[in-house]
Amino acid sequence: MRNHTAIVVDCPTGERILLDAASGNTVLRHGQALGMSPTDFDHCLLSHSHPDHCEGLPHIEMQRGRRNPAEQPMQLYGSERALADIGTLLALPTRGLAVDADGAVRRDGRRSITFRPTDPGDWVQLTPGVRARCTEVNHIGGALAWRVESGGHAVVFSGDTRWCPELAELAQGATLLIHEAFCTDEDRSRADNVAHATAAEAGRIAQMAGVGSLTLTHIDNAFHADTEPLAAEARSVYGGPVAVAEDCWQQRV
Repeated sequence: MRNHTAIVVDCPTGERILLDAASGNTVLRHGQALGMSPTDFDHCLLSHSHPDHCEGLPHIEMQRGRRNPAEQPMQLYGSERALADIGTLLALPTRGLAVDADGAVRRDGRRSITFRPTDPGDWVQLTPGVRARCTEVNHIGGALAWRVESGGHAVVFSGDTRWCPELAELAQGATLLIHEAFCTDEDRSRADNVAHATAAEAGRIAQMAGVGSLTLTHIDNAFHADTEPLAAEARSVYGGPVAVAEDCWQQRV
């Protein structure tokens, strides 16, 4: 998705890694359109705890339990601050969950979500064939960007961020960089005021990192009808392929 963010990385070994969880039932609705079940998402890498990136988690948790009561807990990775906020979200009385330092437990005593606090720079082995690493970015406290590696490919997701040179280090040589692009440089001060990046800044990070291709996402409403100004601005500073994501869009790497 390009506004309320949720991205699925389909790995060569069959895993589906969820990057953020959008809001409401969007992941469930769009996932169904793409032939994906909530039971496919055993690992979620969270960029931060703003509602448009995480409030879909209770819906995913509920449907995982209903469709497969014996399902293993979803492994949720993020900063300590983000996971603490998720604990508050999941602890609403109507959820029917007990939340502790380790995650969420259903009424029948089964754990449905396991919290995995992650320190920037540390590699996390998600499965035998998939690993991930994060770095702090310039948005809110605890905001992270993620790099996922599998089958010789690397996909990097910026999360929400202002200009952040550390992101270029994380993305070095990646196959694909997915970077937010709130607006063009013409409105750079507005983007900075709300802690977001421009398309030109995304292009500069892609160029610095030497990535194979760049996809812009999380764009402002003003560009939904015509995304070409964003793509053109990114292409002006980055020499590789540039695309702009849209809902239910799939990209092969």
